[in-house]
Amino acid sequence: MRHAWIVAVALVLPMSVAAQTLERIRDTGVFKIGYREDAAPYSYKNAVGQPAGYTIALCQAVAADIADAVGRPELAIDYVPVTTQNRFSAVQDGTIDLLCGATTATLARRKLVDFSLLTFIDGASVLLRADGPDDLQGLAGATVGVRGATTTEEALENTLERLDIDATVVAVDSHKDGLAKLEAGEITAYFADQAILIFLASGSANPQSLKVADRQFTLEPYALALHRGDDDFRLAVDTSLSRLYRSGEIERIFSNSFGPRASQTEILRALYILNALPPE
Repeated sequence: MRHAWIVAVALVLPMSVAAQTLERIRDTGVFKIGYREDAAPYSYKNAVGQPAGYTIALCQAVAADIADAVGRPELAIDYVPVTTQNRFSAVQDGTIDLLCGATTATLARRKLVDFSLLTFIDGASVLLRADGPDDLQGLAGATVGVRGATTTEEALENTLERLDIDATVVAVDSHKDGLAKLEAGEITAYFADQAILIFLASGSANPQSLKVADRQFTLEPYALALHRGDDDFRLAVDTSLSRLYRSGEIERIFSNSFGPRASQTEILRALYILNALPPE
């Protein structure tokens, strides 16, 4: 009943052909979540082959609220793997209803899709071997890796150019591939969002042989992506996220996803407070 008003809005306001997500979910009883299999701790396939991670937990909570809103208590969730290359086209063509990965909201991407309220703040950093260079200048003449088709790839290229560092950038197919190349000595450094690098290093065969830089080179505001122009569906998603932030349920999701010893940054706490929009 807490989101029954969303249904009323969906019924009263006219919908365009492209903006019928809530109606289609109600009619089919299926909610299609797109997720990355290699973006732990945000979105990944766990040891038993199930989608897991911080953003997945958020989207599961959203799905439960959507089920309540459209009157489908036994709503089925269809988890659809996506890549960095096809994730936005999957939203555009209706392959998925909601993109639940590690997705930075940018103005350029808003020409393709809409975004929910912000869900996390991270930043690009670098993973190195313990005996590796201590700063970016030490990467001159080296080969460095980065996940292709990401904002980190573009930021890395721009940073190296701005600092006049002559390094060779290699795009890898997955974060695990980047870690493997680093451990094998094929690259000197691997760039990705800091939380992803910490998760990669902690799960490696020899964590002591790796180090994650304290410095973040970018600010990456994460959000959930959905079909552009579907205001009713975006309102439903934002309503659910606001409830999570307002009720404090986000604390449990954060702890379960990042571990009981992880602590929220000041900017992340501010994000939760600022996005805990009042219901009335």
